[in-house]
Amino acid sequence: MSHLPINHHLRPLYRTLAGTAGLYVLTFGIIGLLRTSGLDVFAQDGLPTVLGLRANRAFAILSLVIGAVLIVGAVIGRSIDMWINLIGSVVFLTAGMAMMALLETDLNVLGFTVTTCIVSFVIGLVLGLAGLYGTVGTAEQDALEERFRHGEIADPEEHAYQYEGGPKPPEQAQDHRFA
Repeated sequence: MSHLPINHHLRPLYRTLAGTAGLYVLTFGIIGLLRTSGLDVFAQDGLPTVLGLRANRAFAILSLVIGAVLIVGAVIGRSIDMWINLIGSVVFLTAGMAMMALLETDLNVLGFTVTTCIVSFVIGLVLGLAGLYGTVGTAEQDALEERFRHGEIADPEEHAYQYEGGPKPPEQAQDHRFA
């Protein structure tokens, strides 16, 4: 990904925040699964409150799986967690928006409330932040990116839009770079 910080000095903090978000989602899934044992999978009425959110079995199972994936990504680290966090961010933000649109309908199969949508947005933003600052690279890549950021060198990466007149086919682009 172009011009994201490489080996950012706060990367451990962002990784910890993503792991904490994953732990919250996993804990919600475990407790939700225990508290919804007598309910239908997609129940919408009479749902118990778990960690401040309403839960049905489907939402609890989904949270259990997603929380486990987020924690595994935070433990593994490297650039794997960056991609897991970026994809997780899109999933949480999209799910929050979709469920907000479906709140008062029969299609609210996960039993979301406005509070659940807000929590989904917050987790999505935390994961997005962790993903954007989670790039890991070599010391050489880091040095090149820093020199570019401070205006000392031209862009160290190839981009289609850096050529005069917009994108050019790769075979023509080699001779027409801006420096």
